Amino acid sequence: MSLLPFCEWLAATPWSIALHESLYLYPLVETTHVLSLMLFVGSAAVVDVRLLGLAFRDLPVSEVTGRILPWTLAGFAVAVVTGALLFYAIPVRTYLSIFFRIKLFALAAAGLNAFLFHRYWAADGRTWDLAPRPPRRARWAGGVSLCAWAIVIVMGRMIAYDWFDCDAQPQSAFVNWAAGCVVPGP
Repeated sequence: MSLLPFCEWLAATPWSIALHESLYLYPLVETTHVLSLMLFVGSAAVVDVRLLGLAFRDLPVSEVTGRILPWTLAGFAVAVVTGALLFYAIPVRTYLSIFFRIKLFALAAAGLNAFLFHRYWAADGRTWDLAPRPPRRARWAGGVSLCAWAIVIVMGRMIAYDWFDCDAQPQSAFVNWAAGCVVPGP
């Protein structure tokens, strides 16, 4: 099922057009999105490097997460709102971007990783909270998190470029499929 008709409808709404064509508001939203990502991913990275045992080895993991988590959640909340606004401003082009689709996949992987860590693996944290090098599951979660957020950031930046836009034909059948392009037959 394609969301393209919904995105086309969304793009035609007056507020979407106004946001996209705004001289000041769109750049403000985009800048706020980048700054909130810096806060969110930067604070998450502090926890991740502790989970990997690469930094803050003398601090308990629970203390690092306790101090950092409020900043992480604040950055995440602002990033979600501004990201939704950025999509709202240019829904068709964003939806058809192969980079946007990879970003969504990486976001899902990062979210699943965080859920699994906090739901299952961190539950036994009392036994390894003070360990300079956490167990393999915790290190794995920290590594996956760093990689997933790096992909999210790079793909988010790449959305601005049109290397694989649907109107940039000819492209391979795979790129057309992955980007959701509707290509007329011969």
